[in-house]
Amino acid sequence: MKFITGIIRTIGLLLLILSVFSNCKKKTTDPVAASIDTMDYDQNESVLIAAGWTKIFNEDFNSNLNQWVIWKGGAYNNEYEYYSDSSANLSISNGVLVINAKKDSVTGATTNTNSAPKSFGFTSARIESSTFFSANTDTANVRFSARIKLPSGFGMWPAFWTYGNNWPTNGEIDIIEARGNLPLQYSTNYFYGTQPNVSLVSNTSATLITSTKSLTDYWHVYEAIWANDSLTYFLDGKVIDVKKGTYIGSMFGKSQKIALNLAVGGAYFNNPAPSTIVTGTMYVDWVRVFKF
Repeated sequence: MKFITGIIRTIGLLLLILSVFSNCKKKTTDPVAASIDTMDYDQNESVLIAAGWTKIFNEDFNSNLNQWVIWKGGAYNNEYEYYSDSSANLSISNGVLVINAKKDSVTGATTNTNSAPKSFGFTSARIESSTFFSANTDTANVRFSARIKLPSGFGMWPAFWTYGNNWPTNGEIDIIEARGNLPLQYSTNYFYGTQPNVSLVSNTSATLITSTKSLTDYWHVYEAIWANDSLTYFLDGKVIDVKKGTYIGSMFGKSQKIALNLAVGGAYFNNPAPSTIVTGTMYVDWVRVFKF
């Protein structure tokens, strides 16, 4: 009996080990499920709150996009995509926003404000927050945060940014822009102008190298603090760029909304041949905004 009991216990232990291994494997092969890899990063918001930050906006993508406006139409910068509200391009899965770029042939509005029909070779998605935010005399510091896994693929142009109406008269803050074929780097930038469609800011883009922590294979937290005379950028809780250039102070007191999108091709890639584009998917776990 002891021998048989021992065999049963051994078999049970082996089944338990196989079950754990199977579950771990399943998690790491599902791009939407939370990875168990230690190179993934998440924010401990209790630390920020203890330091004096107050959360004023939260989106966990658990059910719907009621806090967002979905862009329908083409965009600017010679981009190749039509931004669609189709579930093939924009969906929520297991508490994660999924933005999927696809090679497609569609005809739609030239932009979301220009209904003239135009032919597009790709579809993707873009959402913007219904809420506007402002760094001003009452709220001196606004901190934008998002946990994102970026898409891979040449021509993939993911972005997490903020901007105001009548661009760029209320400013624009580019928290992250990346190229899918360069998984170890991304860029930060900002724009401002006193007349619509004319930016007075130039040469403020910074390319940031992330060493060995791939932006397309792992989850990372991207942040920017908008203050009176500075923009401070964070990657995974660490300051990675500080801008104190001309016109940052001019944005103080203006109002901006959050944008999340996955563009395709265009000027950011020097207008490549559409046949060279390799499509991919952008994942967003959550978006938070804090004030101090």
